[in-house]
Amino acid sequence: MAAARGGAVEGLAWLGRKPEAQASLLYRVVRLLVRFLCFVVFRFRIATSGGEHVPAGGGYLVVAAAHRGWMDPFVVMHALPAEPRAWFLGSAPSALTSRTREWLARSVGGLLPVWRGGFGIDAHVASAKAVIANGAVFVQMPEGTVSGPAGRLGPFRNGWAIIAQRTNAPILPIAIAGTEELYIGRRMASRVLPATTVRELAGLASEAPLPEAGSREELALARVLSDALAARLGPVVEALYPRTVDPPDHPRRLRDRLTWLLLRRGRLDRE
Repeated sequence: MAAARGGAVEGLAWLGRKPEAQASLLYRVVRLLVRFLCFVVFRFRIATSGGEHVPAGGGYLVVAAAHRGWMDPFVVMHALPAEPRAWFLGSAPSALTSRTREWLARSVGGLLPVWRGGFGIDAHVASAKAVIANGAVFVQMPEGTVSGPAGRLGPFRNGWAIIAQRTNAPILPIAIAGTEELYIGRRMASRVLPATTVRELAGLASEAPLPEAGSREELALARVLSDALAARLGPVVEALYPRTVDPPDHPRRLRDRLTWLLLRRGRLDRE
């Protein structure tokens, strides 16, 4: 897919402009359309709590889990105000499956695509810094895949924590549950946790220096941060999940079509 587009162009280079914090008219129209589809046509129900923890302005990181389906970005946006804008570090192979979807994603904004294959983290750090500098919100889902157990966290990758160290921005954790399969009337849930910082998560003093970029110490601290954040999010995800589960005999109309609506079909490991 990347080769068909002339190479794996990621982040700001793909976007071709600064990631704006202001919600444009086009974005507001698309947002209303998506909400109509989700809540009226598909009759999804999202129970959101913890809104009092959302900062009044932008310039912070959101780290959300458990990531189990294409609805997760919309669940995050449902928990946040329309402005300042949220920008997602997201999978290009999943999001940019056609020229039309790529044009729409670039025009509306909100996506900073990632191609798998080890192109390095510097471009994503630059994306995060640009989003934060413009007063917007940078969103990451640290599991990095929609595979994983329902109602529990999967392993965190450490890229989010390196970005957090190099931006040194506040971190807003959001727990998500109920998106692993979708059908008409599906219940989902999210909870915004209190904001934190790299130093607080790592148990460091407020003025303690952070490791040098690219060092072994930076990677070691990233692992500590991933473990610490998973320890905060995991119990919340597990507490939210039972509220999203319907009885076995509950109708699950259009389950296959809706679950895969914006995903590339493939095997999902739910163990």
